[in-house]
Amino acid sequence: MNDTKSVKDFIDSLQSKGQYTFTCDEIESKLDKSSQAIRSALRRLKDKDRVVSPRKGFYVIIPLEYRSIGSLPASWFVHELMEYLKQPYYVSLLSAAEIYGAAHQRPQIFQVMTDHPTRPVDSGNVRIEFHVNRRIEIVPVRQLSTQSGYLTVSTPEATAVDLVRYYRSSGGLDNVVTVMTELAESIDPEALAATASLVEDPVAQRLGYLLDFCGQEQLTVPLHRLVSARPSRRTPLRPDLEYNDTERDERWNVLLNYEIESDL
Repeated sequence: MNDTKSVKDFIDSLQSKGQYTFTCDEIESKLDKSSQAIRSALRRLKDKDRVVSPRKGFYVIIPLEYRSIGSLPASWFVHELMEYLKQPYYVSLLSAAEIYGAAHQRPQIFQVMTDHPTRPVDSGNVRIEFHVNRRIEIVPVRQLSTQSGYLTVSTPEATAVDLVRYYRSSGGLDNVVTVMTELAESIDPEALAATASLVEDPVAQRLGYLLDFCGQEQLTVPLHRLVSARPSRRTPLRPDLEYNDTERDERWNVLLNYEIESDL
């Protein structure tokens, strides 16, 4: 049996069992072939769009129906990729919002939170972008089933907090308001306050103001109790803009130095 056919049969066998990722170490341990022969066969299969390697030594199997984008969707393999990289993670920001039916416009990049700077991953036409949360272990998450395994995703409440905290990576405040308007139906008010207690006070204040702006005052009662119990300072809505002599929202002590325009 030639090397390429042997490697192809191994890949076909994995796919038949619903497994769509593998590593070089894994395939080398299963086949009685030299490392060089296996890597040469994998290069030929990459040229035929049968596999793609988003990170050195890690491979994604591409079924026929996904050959046009040159990869599986990121949600099918990101859990295995992060295990391979030995990094904690959760799907975050607009990608998490999309999972909860609140993307508004489908994100072009799959957004993942991890605990240290990580360069983006390109897998065919799929791009995974990483953001950093040094306290990732305390963020509330859910583990969801996918077509090929599992996916760790921030809860709706943690997604809302992250959208505000990382608003630049979320398409700006205008888009954050649009997305949160749709995400609101998935948010539990008490869980929102508990999650907001884990981040900086200015983030909690901005979150409360933006939810009120969305007309979601019923969600912010516990959050307001949390903020009111702390000695909050005046916080600009956009910390990157000037805020001297700016109108203030008294309920959240937020300086309104930016005029929001939602798409909804």
